[in-house]
Amino acid sequence: MANQDRTPQNGSQGSSYLYNYGTSPNTRTAVSQKVRVLAPVFGATTQALYQMGVVSNFSPSNSRTVDEVRGIGYGDKIAELVPSITAAVTASLERALLYLSNICQAVGYAGGVDGPVRSLAHHRWPFDIEMQLVFSSLADMDLGVANVGGTFPAGAGTAGLSQGTKPVRYPNIAPGQPGTPGATAYPSIPGHSAIITLYEACWMTSWGVSGYSKDSGQIMETAEVMCSDVHDFASLYGEFLPSGNDPTVGQLGSVRYAGAAALRDQAARTAPIVSP
Repeated sequence: MANQDRTPQNGSQGSSYLYNYGTSPNTRTAVSQKVRVLAPVFGATTQALYQMGVVSNFSPSNSRTVDEVRGIGYGDKIAELVPSITAAVTASLERALLYLSNICQAVGYAGGVDGPVRSLAHHRWPFDIEMQLVFSSLADMDLGVANVGGTFPAGAGTAGLSQGTKPVRYPNIAPGQPGTPGATAYPSIPGHSAIITLYEACWMTSWGVSGYSKDSGQIMETAEVMCSDVHDFASLYGEFLPSGNDPTVGQLGSVRYAGAAALRDQAARTAPIVSP
């Protein structure tokens, strides 16, 4: 019999009841019940990322130092802040330890019942992690793609800047379930939009187990990872990345870098609103 906790099926890393899906509330505030974390499970026959099961926490973070530029004789004044090199993106993972699937197997290594990996010293290759922030029906409705899921192709005007938003499809399980009638690529398959973030070429920097205790039931594994790069899965990055707040293209950035016309525009936009 196949290992049901490590048998990729329907986009998930396992096929046992531990990987059954439930419902989640529809709110405009993002809820973690809808977040999907995907990684390469060991032994998969295709080069794809699958949703990790029994993950209780995923916390990515990023930081960089900013240098202060000052000049003597000008008082206690910052002339300019200069961003320095960005530190590598880090993330912490917490996952329940399964007898037939541990956290090393869940990110592609031959550990546990599948191989000899027992230490970080045995990790010879990096792996990718994909995070999908799945929208609620309310958020989809604001995009005009309720219960369908939107995708934005490259070069389609301003929509080309949103290539990192993709549809996530769900199977039809009941009569009357919303779908996409008449669609050619995914006929009658419902879905939601999702913001895709890809953490590329990750290495584990720490691994630990909590719960080997006389008065503890559940055993949890924790891992810290460092990522070589993070991006939106589809865009090409470069010097003129459209990142917003650019006064040279008429966007509203800082008043310090704006010209006289932009200052007047900002003054008009920030004028107090008087209620009738």
